[in-house]
Amino acid sequence: MRSGYTADVIAWVLMTSVPELIKLNVKKNLIDSALANNIGGYDAHAVNIVTAIFIATGQDPAQNIGSSNCLTVMESCGVDEKDLHMTCTMPSMEVSTIGGGTVLPAQGACLGMLGIKDGHPTEPGQNAEKLARIVCATVLTAELSLMAALASGDLVKSHLQHNRYVSH
Repeated sequence: MRSGYTADVIAWVLMTSVPELIKLNVKKNLIDSALANNIGGYDAHAVNIVTAIFIATGQDPAQNIGSSNCLTVMESCGVDEKDLHMTCTMPSMEVSTIGGGTVLPAQGACLGMLGIKDGHPTEPGQNAEKLARIVCATVLTAELSLMAALASGDLVKSHLQHNRYVSH
């Protein structure tokens, strides 16, 4: 999954900069993940997103580990190399829209809202592929959001503000 964002949008909406995001991505998602021997997990928090969607759509939550293998890459792009090009590659996702927990009422309703309940009538596997794309796109946007919150300092500020163990 890939996406692009202008430097203006990154600054105005996410209150950080493209160079800061790229630097943080290299340090956190690539170097720190490698130092932690995190096999297949070069990302900020893909497993959290995958697990939530898996539970909501009736997937086997035990498959969240292998299905969360993710490489998040952020690079500069555009005419002046000021904009952001971002990719999330998730090569081993295991999803289905038929059988198992997908038959449960709430989980079936979630798949229905996504327009992928049950199997596709003419193209087998198409609904599962669409679900995989939805998961990956959601991971990409969540990765951008968390990385921006880290880069801008908003994540730490909000944790300190709402920490129930710290007197204010």
